Parts: sequence; C-alpha cells; structure tokens
Amino acid sequence: MPEKNQLDLLIHNFQQKRPLRAGSLIITLYGDAIVPRGGTVWLGSLMALLEPIGISERLVRTSVFRLTKESWLQAEKVGRCSYYSLTGPGLRRFEQAFKQVYNDHNEQWKGGWCLVFLSQLDNGKRRIVKEELEWMGFGSLAPNVMAHPWLERAEVLPLLQEHDALDDTIVMQSEPQELLTSRALRLQVKESWNIEHLASKYTKFINQFRPLWQELAADNSLTPEECFIARTLLIHEYRKVLLRDPQLPDELLPGDWEGRSARQLCRNIYRLIYEGAERWLDQNLENASGPLASPNASFFQRFGGLK
Repeated sequence: MPEKNQLDLLIHNFQQKRPLRAGSLIITLYGDAIVPRGGTVWLGSLMALLEPIGISERLVRTSVFRLTKESWLQAEKVGRCSYYSLTGPGLRRFEQAFKQVYNDHNEQWKGGWCLVFLSQLDNGKRRIVKEELEWMGFGSLAPNVMAHPWLERAEVLPLLQEHDALDDTIVMQSEPQELLTSRALRLQVKESWNIEHLASKYTKFINQFRPLWQELAADNSLTPEECFIARTLLIHEYRKVLLRDPQLPDELLPGDWEGRSARQLCRNIYRLIYEGAERWLDQNLENASGPLASPNASFFQRFGGLK
C-alpha cells in the first residue's frame, strides 16, 4: 500500500472517532506549527488547514469558541477577521502538554520525588488541581497524594497559585533513603501510573504509524500538504499518549518499554516530513500582518535536531 494510501487510512481512522475532538487537534496544531511562528493565526488559516483532515468550518468555529471559553485561546478582531493566540494560562498548559513531545530526558534520576498533598482542599478544588497535576505527569501515589520524579517544587507553585490552592496544599521535595529500584517502588509505580495500560497505548501508536514509516523510508513522495497532514496526525496521536506519561526514569520502567520504540518512530517520521510540512505552512498561515514568520530556532532543536 503506497504511503499516500497509508495517510488516507490515518485520516479515515481519525474521522471515525467519536466524539471527534477537533479542539484537541487545534491545540496540537498550535503547539506543533503556530507557536514556533509567533503564536497568532487567522481563523481562516485554521479552517483551510484542517478541512482536508475532515474538520468542517463550522466545527472549527465551534471548537475555537469552546477553547476561548475554557481560557485556552484569546481572540483579537481586526476588521471582519478574527485572530487567535494562546492565553497566559493556555500557554502554561500548552508548555506542559508539549514539553515532553520533542525532548528527551538525558539526565540521570537521583531518586527524588516532588510530592503534593491535596487532603486539605475541598472536593471541587481538589478535583481540578488533581486534573491539572495529571496534565503535568503526576501520578496518584496514595489517596490525595500526587508524585512526580522529575519536577521541582518551584515548578508546581504557579499552578497552585493560579487555582487559589497554594495555602491549602502541601508540596514537598523528597530525597531517596533506599535503593532507587526497590521491588516495592517498582510495584508502586506500576500501580500509580497504570504502566500496562500506557504500554498498550504506545503499542497502538506504533501499529498505526509504522506502515507509514516503512513506505516513507522506501519512497517519500508526499506533497507538502500531505506532509503537513501526516505530521499533524503523528504529533496529535503521540501527544495523546504522552498526556498520561510522566516520562518515568528508565530505572523504574521495563527493559522492553514500548515508549522508547514509539519515540524513535515518531522522531524518524517527523524528520522525513517536517520540511514539506513547513513549505505548506509558509503558504497557508496568516495573521493580521500577513504570512507568519519562519519557525524560531528552538523548532529546529526538536527530537535532538532536525537539520
């Protein structure tokens, strides 16, 4: 099956999902393509880019309106045209959501944990803060106790302050007092982050995109538009898995961890198609001043370097 047909299959599978979460795809588009070019884009550009993936103009409008109500996006009106960018809170959530997508953890884990105790929050606020912490990769170590192996205490405080939860939440930084890979710790990690379920999600991603990679490696004949679509769906599906992956240290993961293969596959495909996608974005992204700027320098550092 030629790679174009593999791409058609990916599009078809995306369109069959119910509910069709266009808002999540728009966030992917912002993170992957728009933020590196300044972060503001004309609504018409979003419509033109997403229509070939099966997202109608009406659904784009509805989704953008909902993202604005949820404080992800903010609008600027110039004449009859609307231009959208990420809000302050939206940018913070975006940075957390995309922090892991393109970067590798090369540092060695020292065995410490960031612990957040939520027991003093009322039920409504506890639910909201817990969801936000899960966005950041925290796992539930015990009832009302969230844990993360990499983050520092200072990285959590802005979130708690934003939700007026700082005074009623306890945040601690732990130091290891035993073997980093003790049997009890491995079992706790497996339970707190549902490692087996996460592994199945990575396996599904690999099965989705490996056929595309095999055909691209043999003959990369996708057009710039097709490169953009493939790249958007690739990062969208990969990001959805990463949302629940705290990027646990290798010491706490199985030796045959599927996440490593999924990252390598995503990186390999991205490096093959990003230039074609960028040519398509050059032609189709506009803000109030005209075409968006070229991607910033950090864009080319993705996946260890694109050039």
